[in-house]
Amino acid sequence: MIWKNNKSKINFQNYQNIVILTGAGISVASGLKTYRGIGSDGEYKNISEQGHIDRLKDNPQAIWKLFNSLRTSCLSAQPNPAHIVLAKLEKSLKLSQNFTLITQNVVQLHKKAGSNSVIELHGVITETCCSNQRCDFVPFEDNLEYIDETPLCPKCNNPLRPNIVLYGESLPIDKEWQVKKVLRNCDLFIAIGTSGTVFPAANFVRSAEYSGARTILINLEPTNPKNPYFKEEYIGKAEAILPELFKIKI
Repeated sequence: MIWKNNKSKINFQNYQNIVILTGAGISVASGLKTYRGIGSDGEYKNISEQGHIDRLKDNPQAIWKLFNSLRTSCLSAQPNPAHIVLAKLEKSLKLSQNFTLITQNVVQLHKKAGSNSVIELHGVITETCCSNQRCDFVPFEDNLEYIDETPLCPKCNNPLRPNIVLYGESLPIDKEWQVKKVLRNCDLFIAIGTSGTVFPAANFVRSAEYSGARTILINLEPTNPKNPYFKEEYIGKAEAILPELFKIKI
């Protein structure tokens, strides 16, 4: 349904294991563009090619060129009401309740807003790491853009890269395990600002529904094709819907 100040509210005290999944759509109000759909403007139209893991072998500078602007943008971006509501929700729960926020975003706005239990599924854009998986060089906080040349690892001399999951690359095993663990006993699953159709995240709602969870999608546009595992769907801006639906004041 399209959100029109709907009177439906969520009583979070009725749920024991709450899992929230967020995608790029939740950050549009913070001035950050999405890769696809509403909020995108074509800047990332070749992202699946330029941001592919294969570029580390043949053209690592293409990866930096693609993500430099996102790194700069996220440094100045601030959490919007949707991020703040989620942080307040986490703090309002009882100690006996479990809360996990899984984000596909790499810009750390949830942590800026005050969320603590966050799984950053795709990494962090403001960290740099070595492209050589056998190298023990530790990822580090890095705000620099690398425009003219690709930085090299001081330990093994391989190209450095943004510490994010690239296209064609598997999710980190430890994070995938964490997600599977929390979904196993999930009784409330809410996806916000994501199409719900891109894998592996598309499997999360299926796992939650299989566990008997109430499943809700909040997004700027309807899923196409419709995901049958979402039993409730609200179409609109997350920053407008969440304060009303969650009964939390900003």
